[in-house]
Amino acid sequence: MLRAAAHFLAAGAVAALAATAAATPPVAAQAYYVQSGVDGTILAQRAAAEPRAIASITKLMTVIVALQHLKLDDVVTVPRLATRVGEASVPLRTGETITVRELVEAALIPSANDAATTLAYAAGGGSVPRFVGWMNAEAARLGLHETHFVTPHGLDRPGHVSSARDVVELLRVALANPTIKRLASTEHAKIDGHDLGTTDDLLSSFPALVAGKTGHTDDAGWAEVAEARRGDVSVFAAVLGDPTREQRNDDLQALLTWALGRYRRGLAVDSARVYAVAKTAYGRPAIRLVAQRSVLREQLSGRPFVEEVIAPDEVALPVVRGQRLGEVLVFERGRIVASSPLVAADSIRKPDAFGRVRWYATRTLHRLVSLVS
Repeated sequence: MLRAAAHFLAAGAVAALAATAAATPPVAAQAYYVQSGVDGTILAQRAAAEPRAIASITKLMTVIVALQHLKLDDVVTVPRLATRVGEASVPLRTGETITVRELVEAALIPSANDAATTLAYAAGGGSVPRFVGWMNAEAARLGLHETHFVTPHGLDRPGHVSSARDVVELLRVALANPTIKRLASTEHAKIDGHDLGTTDDLLSSFPALVAGKTGHTDDAGWAEVAEARRGDVSVFAAVLGDPTREQRNDDLQALLTWALGRYRRGLAVDSARVYAVAKTAYGRPAIRLVAQRSVLREQLSGRPFVEEVIAPDEVALPVVRGQRLGEVLVFERGRIVASSPLVAADSIRKPDAFGRVRWYATRTLHRLVSLVS
């Protein structure tokens, strides 16, 4: 008969981690949001659902939608309205032709407004408002409830807003596209004859950074959303409304570093441990059940794993070392994070016919003696 037992795993170690977990670092950003890339846990937040200007973080959605309607090798013509947007630009020239690939690079690396507008104009069939409508439809489809776009470039306009929480989700979706992920982690690009550098300072100074998108306007302040990774753990964070570029960099790096530090790598399943003991017949020794393999997992401080051992009370002979006899499952908040078969640690033979008869006779004699006495 199988039995299942569940208990907290390494409770002492988890308590120690919780006791030493550092508080969220102080940051100057008016809004921020930090989320685990492992399971979506919200690790820290401030005014995370408050609608705010997000500046060029907008261009993540611009590129997502543009690539739904255009191919990277398509060649498009730069419209006059794109060259008149102003501020960050390639710069492009009215009437010149350029590939969508170059426009996407320009929108994501140096955050060029003329490139974002050209993408919107080309994808929208000559209508930027039509394209912006598609951006808002995509935001609604993704559940970005605090997000509303007015332009494809992100310069300050009434009603052009998102939130720290929404832009983290936007980045997660964007980075699922390999082209966007590669470009959002690229420091330099040569576009239309111009050597252009990224607006993301952390790409060159913070090794854990995977990719990100910055933004800056008068209304938005200094902003960025990014992903960082260490080993098997990734975390996402957004900071909105920082007072300076340097403060934005410091705040974002501090939050990402803190979030990665919340995880510790350890044994979720230990092959050196006996998880259960099962009886055998004919007076033979009990069988020790051990994990077939060890499993290492990252564990969030203060959150214990829960272990469930599924194993038989008794097993039939013979048993061969390594024979699968059960299973261990490790859960975190109801989600399986590790598992391993439980196998016999030793081999035990079944007695031959004479051995079995002798065992039955001995047992019967012991029972008779017990009754007489």
